[in-house]
Amino acid sequence: MEKQVVTVAQDLGSLSHDLSMLDLFIRADVIVQLVMIILILASFWSWAIIIDKIIRFRRVTADSNDFEQDFWSGGNLEELYKRVGSNPDNPLAMLFSTAMREWLRSTEGGLDVHAHTGLQARIHQVMRVAIDREVERLERYMGFLATVGSTATFIGLFGTVWGIMNSFQAIAATKDTSLAVVAPGIAEALFATALGLVAAIPAVVAYNKFSNDLQRIITRLEGFAGEFSAILSRQLDLG
Repeated sequence: MEKQVVTVAQDLGSLSHDLSMLDLFIRADVIVQLVMIILILASFWSWAIIIDKIIRFRRVTADSNDFEQDFWSGGNLEELYKRVGSNPDNPLAMLFSTAMREWLRSTEGGLDVHAHTGLQARIHQVMRVAIDREVERLERYMGFLATVGSTATFIGLFGTVWGIMNSFQAIAATKDTSLAVVAPGIAEALFATALGLVAAIPAVVAYNKFSNDLQRIITRLEGFAGEFSAILSRQLDLG
């Protein structure tokens, strides 16, 4: 009995070392190692995108608030256009700049009353294109988050299945079902699953959050486009 207790204790002592994350990676089959590397890289890249998007969306919101405060302050629109410039970084300012550029280009030599409808249509079109372009910029790399969120768990599951198969093969080869034989393969399998969840969960949560944030920005851009179109339409009517 004492000998059995000592043997079990020795097995548990060796397992505590063998089941560390580094040892699990080193001892894993090459296929499982490849799965782990893919999931680790996907997780790191996802976090890089998440941090970048958080900073980007916060800056867009803050800059949009500042721009709208200037816009609705009652100042001259042409002076505001000169301050904003032709290529601002903020989507709301870019929308304003694009519309103002078309407005100034079309009214530079005077405007015939019969050209009002055509100008309104052109301004509406350039603002629509500007919104689509800015949304595309804000959406960049979000597809990667969606892909990681939807596939990382399955990639981890593949590593899990492969690790369990290796474990069963080890049992068949040694004809031994002791903890020392079974545990490493099972641990490798579970480690791959854990890495899949670590990569997928933040990606899914971040994608959902950024999708909601992006929808609010789109609503804000479309609302501003409608209000600005109304302002320019009144300007045309006043002649």
